[in-house]
Amino acid sequence: MTPTAIASLLPRPIRNHLIYFEGRIEAALEAFARSLPAGARILDAGAGEARHREVFEKQRYVAVDLAVGDAAWNYGKLDALADLCALPFRDASFDAAINIVTLEHVHDPAAAMREIGRTLKPGARVFLAIPQDWEVHQAPHDYFRYTRYGIEHLLRGAGMTPVRVVASGGYFRLVSRRLLNGIQFFKGGWRWLLFLPAAICLGIPALVLPLFEPLDRERNFTLGYLCEALRNSA
Repeated sequence: MTPTAIASLLPRPIRNHLIYFEGRIEAALEAFARSLPAGARILDAGAGEARHREVFEKQRYVAVDLAVGDAAWNYGKLDALADLCALPFRDASFDAAINIVTLEHVHDPAAAMREIGRTLKPGARVFLAIPQDWEVHQAPHDYFRYTRYGIEHLLRGAGMTPVRVVASGGYFRLVSRRLLNGIQFFKGGWRWLLFLPAAICLGIPALVLPLFEPLDRERNFTLGYLCEALRNSA
């Protein structure tokens, strides 16, 4: 079981404490949706299973993905099957866009960001969640990780102005998450005998370490970033 799967069985406050990045993304998406007017047309670029559709139920949500990330996923709820580097939409088609932990899977992230920017109206807002320290996933379609400076560079190159780039947790939340990741190595065969001791030895520190977060003010160690930007006027 992955840390996300384990945490999904827990009450939301504990779940968000353990899988902090995902919890922050969820809360930020809900706030982003509330800030958009009803009927606004929003692009979910790299939507996967389109699971954010319910968050944007008051907007005109359009889900796009290439559908190659995870063979076990159901891509049947997508509105369009497309490469993010060649979106099938006219210029200035959308009032807003989101890109959630997807840019690391795009072979040409600069081209993808330019395409997202192209489809946005001047002044439109974009929200991104981008990993910096994360395990390899959805292989072989896993290409990049990003610093805050790399994100800002990509946004500006796509005709967008960064409004905020916020680290999602610092060193202590990062180490906490990596301890939870360690539990997965105690599965299968004889290793199940060590699963419970490992879960206790790794899980208790994982619960405690985030309490030290205030000590890390720079947050150069982080799981990822939450970003907002504005499409520049023509």
